[in-house]
Amino acid sequence: MVNPTAGTLERLAAIGPYFAVECGERPGDGHSDGFRPLTELYGDAGALRAYVRDVGRRIGTDQLRVAASTLHLGTASRLWSVALASAALTGHVPDLSPAQLWWRPAPSGPVALWLPAPRALTASPADALHDAVVVRNLRPFDEAVHRLCGLSPRILRGNAASALIGTLRVLLARAPQAPYATVPLVRDLLGREALVGAGALDADGHGNITFRRRSCCLYYRVPGAGTCGDCVLNQKERSA
Repeated sequence: MVNPTAGTLERLAAIGPYFAVECGERPGDGHSDGFRPLTELYGDAGALRAYVRDVGRRIGTDQLRVAASTLHLGTASRLWSVALASAALTGHVPDLSPAQLWWRPAPSGPVALWLPAPRALTASPADALHDAVVVRNLRPFDEAVHRLCGLSPRILRGNAASALIGTLRVLLARAPQAPYATVPLVRDLLGREALVGAGALDADGHGNITFRRRSCCLYYRVPGAGTCGDCVLNQKERSA
């Protein structure tokens, strides 16, 4: 197995922008201005509210719950992308503790991430993925978002699962020769606390997957937007 060192983690960016993470003492742009530990996003209500409102301006909505759900889904996607891709390519999961993983809002696209001192977790890949993403990050993030705008645990659970499935789809399409299988890991994670009951996954041996979540991320409320491909509302529309 190859540990997720700074070099291997930085190569994840080749898969897509959601997989990118800067590593080392200083980010690749030559400065750390604007980067803050993720603990601030989870623990500082003012910082979270400001970022949610910024996301709302970008997507064109003044509904706090819609913007918060969009930010939550995007952040979950970033965390799953880094963790699951590392597991697929190296067999290890990096420690993404919020005190060690830093973030910076981006003017467009996904939030920028910086991991000054990457190290691998010693648990099995499934346990490490659950610990790194769900326990250390999504659990406090869910609580912060709920405090901010009352977004329900059902929506937050669906967002986390949808973000995981989105990461899986990209990996199967863009890194099909990854040495470590990801579908069994995702199945395992969907059966664990905070994700169990979020949706139904079907996957065959050829990389084809379907997923239907049991909640809605609320993005359809953005002017001009429709429902996502895995949205529970699509199923209701078809059965109507």
